[in-house]
Amino acid sequence: MSEWTDAIVGERMTVDNQFNERVAASRFSSQEWGLIMTATELEIENADDPEAARVVADTSSLPAIMPELENLRSQMAGMGGAPGGDAGGSGGGGLVDSIKGALGLGGGSDGPSDEELEAAERLTQEYADELQAHLEEVGKWEQVRVAYQE
Repeated sequence: MSEWTDAIVGERMTVDNQFNERVAASRFSSQEWGLIMTATELEIENADDPEAARVVADTSSLPAIMPELENLRSQMAGMGGAPGGDAGGSGGGGLVDSIKGALGLGGGSDGPSDEELEAAERLTQEYADELQAHLEEVGKWEQVRVAYQE
């Protein structure tokens, strides 16, 4: 079913550019967002029903990459870069916490918080909603919906 996403690469690039502001205003850096989207599959739910069909983000692989977000943040902090648009408020704790995180000792045994995962899931679904709205706006939604079913 990836053929349908291959067919809308240009549309996705347009949405990506429009969505950059939303990512910048989020807790995630553009590098983190790229990693999140790499682990996210876009699907069309209820594709056989023109009225109920909608693009959804399958985020079932996100928990597996969340520790990599922490590694990315540690690397960015080591280079003096800001971790994301919400640099001060997402619980970053300096060098000792970065080292603990790299060793798997910080934040409990499950790695990044549920709040972080939920924020990533919300943002990916916002992206999916934007993509569908854009496809509808340019008149390609029906074609994409049908292609998904094939």
